[in-house]
Amino acid sequence: MAKLSNRLNRLAPSATLAMSQKSSEMKASGIDVINLSVGEPDFNTPDHIKEAAKKAVDENWSRYSPVPGYPDLRKAIAAKLKNENHLEYTENEIIVSNGAKQSVCNTVMALVDDGEEVIIPAPYWVSYPQMVKLAGGTPVIVEAGFDQNFKMTASQLESAITDKTRLVILCSPSNPTGSVYSAAELESLAQVILRHEDLFVLADEIYEHINYVGAHASIAQVPGMKERTIIVNGVSKAYAMTGWRIGYIAAPEWIVKGCNKLQGQYTSGPCSVSQKAAMEAYLASQDCVEEMRKAFERRRDLIYSLAKDIPGLEVNKPEGAFYLFPKCSSFYGKSDGERKISSSTDLAMYLLEVGHVATVGGDAFGDPDCFRMSYATSDENIVEAMKRIKDTLARLK
Repeated sequence: MAKLSNRLNRLAPSATLAMSQKSSEMKASGIDVINLSVGEPDFNTPDHIKEAAKKAVDENWSRYSPVPGYPDLRKAIAAKLKNENHLEYTENEIIVSNGAKQSVCNTVMALVDDGEEVIIPAPYWVSYPQMVKLAGGTPVIVEAGFDQNFKMTASQLESAITDKTRLVILCSPSNPTGSVYSAAELESLAQVILRHEDLFVLADEIYEHINYVGAHASIAQVPGMKERTIIVNGVSKAYAMTGWRIGYIAAPEWIVKGCNKLQGQYTSGPCSVSQKAAMEAYLASQDCVEEMRKAFERRRDLIYSLAKDIPGLEVNKPEGAFYLFPKCSSFYGKSDGERKISSSTDLAMYLLEVGHVATVGGDAFGDPDCFRMSYATSDENIVEAMKRIKDTLARLK
């Protein structure tokens, strides 16, 4: 009998990738679709980083790399953490993986046993609960909706903790909402965590540099929390290097050793040439990062102002990342005479098939009242997409 494993059958497919694929298929058939579904910078990788990669190819960096990544890249990451985040790590407390996505999965697989619980505030990145299920754990979803700016409170966290809780996952700046936890908010969450022995935090900081409210705050900076925190970061968002597949964790050495053991059995070390490019990204001028951040901030202001003008949408102003997560539940139950909208997934499909704009329903992110738009695209695309969305939603009565 043709049968996939129960482990695989527990998983849901990625809604963001599915929506992006459907929009690509429509484009290929000649339909002019604007894709706001994918969380990927539209900039090209900066030239000095590409040159470092070309040099690495010419110098024959083409052999297997060490499982945890090249020592000089781990040293460069340690220097970044010290200079930018005021956190001291040795190279043995850092492991480089095939993208931050693998770093998250490594951490969950290394720490979570069958039946243990992982607290995940909703809205969440689509893969977090699926990775917990893959590890045999139980996702415990804490609803942090529109009215609290999509951020979990300390009292909510305390209420969710049981004797089975092993890990809390925090993403700041957030995918899908763009919300950013302040230093004071992280401090209050940390005080709850520190009261519970053997409870750890996975701090997904991949959007660290796409931040519109000042210096990035990490929960690892709270006294006592560095030993309880696994920082996940990488080069994909800040340096427009999504396809290079370089992420890392910075964590207590025993956790890094565990991830090294795991990674050694199923992927080995990350791409040699990509690592050399990432080293250049970290060690060279950071001007390119700031240029892209400014562009994203301008686009944030643009899409926010246009979305506020659309009747029926409620919008909060994102403080980081490149996503808008409007509340759209006022359209549920409405119809254009042919199609009725019953959920955010329905709404996203309606916007794609009628308005030719690809977005992602909030159901996939654990918030059925909202939907996600990525503004990692040109100003012209944003203006045209929002016009189409406004016109299309106006058809619903």
